Amino acid sequence: MKKVTTLLATLLISSSVAFAQSEFRKLNQQAADAYAAKNYKSSGTLYDQAFKQAKAQPTSTDLYNAACSWSLAGDATKAFQYLNKATAAGWENVAHVKQDTDLTRLHADKRWQPMLAKLEAAVARTEANYNKPLKQQLDSIYASDQGGRLKYDAIEKQYGIKSPEMTALWKEIEATDARNLQRITKLLDTHGWPTKAEVGNTGTSTVFLVIQHSDLATQEKYFSMAKQAAERGDLSKPALALLQDRILIGQGKPQIYGSQLHTDPTTGKTVFSPIEDEAHVDERRAAIGMEPLASYAKRFGLEYKYQSPVK
Repeated sequence: MKKVTTLLATLLISSSVAFAQSEFRKLNQQAADAYAAKNYKSSGTLYDQAFKQAKAQPTSTDLYNAACSWSLAGDATKAFQYLNKATAAGWENVAHVKQDTDLTRLHADKRWQPMLAKLEAAVARTEANYNKPLKQQLDSIYASDQGGRLKYDAIEKQYGIKSPEMTALWKEIEATDARNLQRITKLLDTHGWPTKAEVGNTGTSTVFLVIQHSDLATQEKYFSMAKQAAERGDLSKPALALLQDRILIGQGKPQIYGSQLHTDPTTGKTVFSPIEDEAHVDERRAAIGMEPLASYAKRFGLEYKYQSPVK
């Protein structure tokens, strides 16, 4: 191969890596969009293609999501392959795996229990230096926080969104949230926001989940603590953005990242709550690793396209 100058070589390598990463991100996003549209086989195939890209760096979450798509598509073999890859890549949320309805059809498969055992063993090795009592407490809170919410789709589909069954579910969720909030605020007031070194990703995320499900005054009280956790890497930036948006909407102000939606009282349709400088919202989202708003909208069955305000 003909030699090139160091600068040119660097530029060529950087360009090729950026292109490869861009292709990976593009396919990964298309896979997520297909999942949101319930095109599960297409989603799984797109994940396959994304992970085969040169320089692709799928996270354990990407691999886990691929497993969910293939499970829903009816390909158990591929689903288990990706669950094993997610385990190897550091997936640690055992409680979610057990509760996730995307994986329900895998439970009767003879590979389910060995997969769980492998995951639990890997997590145990990772957690050897964790604050185990605190981690166990947070795992219990996570399971209860998500337990009711994971029933939502099934109850809505079977009984309807305004049914007595749905009302009962929300009462159950609210009671659980109140109990969890007492435990989490006590932890924050006495211990501070736990670190990943103490409780892992799922543990720190659990604290966020409970706070973002709470009332505005509680969200405002602990936002600075959440911000400090994000700055030191103990909370993801997208999670902090969601909490910030929720607080702003609660204060009657426009959100920044477009994470919040509401039901229009006139039309009864789900719409985005007001967004500050909406023309540049995708730039702000991209800067902290959030998907484009059009892709996010598809999760709610919406089509989003920015419309410049009429002057």
